[in-house]
Amino acid sequence: MPTHRVQRTTFPKAEQFQGFMKPCRFEGEIRDLEVEGTIPDRIDGTFFRVMPDPQYIPFIENDPWFNGDGSISAFQVRGGRVNFKQRYVQTEKVVRERQANKALLGKYRNKYTDAVEFKVRSTANTNVLYFNGKLLACKEDSPPYMLDPSTLDTIGLCDFDGQLPSMTFTAHPKIDPVSGELVGFGYEAKGDGTPDVCYYSITPDGKFTETVWLVAPVVGMIHDFAVTENWVVFPIIPQTCDIERMKQGGERWQWDPNLPVYFGVLPRRGAQGSDVKWFRSPNAFPGHVYNAYEEAGNVHVDISISDKNVFFWWPDAEGNSPDPREIAAFLFRFTIDPTATDLDLPPAELLLQENNEFPRIDDRWSMKKHHHGFFNLMDMTAGTNWPAIMPVVGGGFPPYNSLGHLDLRTNKLDKYFPGPTHFAQEPAFVPRSETAEEGDGYLLALVNNYATMLSELHIVDTRNFTKPQAVVYLPVRLRPGLHGNWVDAKDMESAGP
Repeated sequence: MPTHRVQRTTFPKAEQFQGFMKPCRFEGEIRDLEVEGTIPDRIDGTFFRVMPDPQYIPFIENDPWFNGDGSISAFQVRGGRVNFKQRYVQTEKVVRERQANKALLGKYRNKYTDAVEFKVRSTANTNVLYFNGKLLACKEDSPPYMLDPSTLDTIGLCDFDGQLPSMTFTAHPKIDPVSGELVGFGYEAKGDGTPDVCYYSITPDGKFTETVWLVAPVVGMIHDFAVTENWVVFPIIPQTCDIERMKQGGERWQWDPNLPVYFGVLPRRGAQGSDVKWFRSPNAFPGHVYNAYEEAGNVHVDISISDKNVFFWWPDAEGNSPDPREIAAFLFRFTIDPTATDLDLPPAELLLQENNEFPRIDDRWSMKKHHHGFFNLMDMTAGTNWPAIMPVVGGGFPPYNSLGHLDLRTNKLDKYFPGPTHFAQEPAFVPRSETAEEGDGYLLALVNNYATMLSELHIVDTRNFTKPQAVVYLPVRLRPGLHGNWVDAKDMESAGP
């Protein structure tokens, strides 16, 4: 008999729907936002970011916070002024649920729990980047959705004019700053539960030049990856997929504390699937990649690592999951010799033992040796007013009360603390000029203000990192997002209409 679902009239009482995490469900445009301080003329472009924001009340009781619909923010900065626009990506899910006036999608990436059958289940809610004149709204379970960068209108699902060979497309593609190529991949590339990974490289005008199929040792999550001049590296998170579990209404992902972290290393050009090597490191949670580069024949991968299951809402087979208050990630450097026959990696080098994630670099140094890293940071000495904010924080979003800037040459760590009732989201870096030294520029980050229950855009000068260059005030609250990117106006204008 079909399962009877009662449509709710309020969001569940789960903490991921409460406080600042309460869905916003806002679309609109606000011109000339309030600005305190001075925005330099050099900051001329648009900061795009995406947040998971359910447009309808889910019928899943404990729906994870990042199962929400992709809602794109655009902060256009020019001449010291900021205009703001917010639009939902018009995915198949969004369109069909609006027609039905209710939620139709079931559990996170489990089609067997849906109210109807979808052709593409994507929520397009994980990353948004600019490529070949369009915005790509990405979630790693499908092809990206293509949007107009000026209007945020959804153009449609992007298969790169029929060239995309994979059923999936990473939420973390990399742009080569020299060639302009987009380097990407899809895991579970032949469908749910398949171990197949498809790697590809795309020219700046959208032509596929490399397509390599390989098979992973486990069907696990590959959220981010690393690219150097000659190599690509795929870290597998020990969250594994089981189709039979999904068919029984279970969760897509289950933590496996007995699995190593696999690092698949593949030549970037001219490779075959058999050329991949799956190196191993002790069980951990590999998070987001800072950058990777080559030196003396080795590949160095700088990445955030936690010794606990960061996605604690997907426990292990016995139901064990860590206390989220005890989860922390630190910056490590893995050194991999691609020619090695011993597939057990040497211990990684700890670069920063302070809780940090959502890393960014000066993108001009992507895929080559970098010296500067920027990231979200949890600084327990900073003076956060925990009694005031904890009742309204909500659940799911990892708390980071500061931004960090690490100089890897000197190990000097600069911290920006936005305030005692503030948490920071993922930053984006804007160089001071096209010829500025690495790391010399400005950091932009959306900030949650739990005193006002509104959002702010903070701009920080890397030369004076302890105070804001400018704070931009929004008259609305934006739910915490995942990822985003800065796009210079000259790059969008050069692409034409």
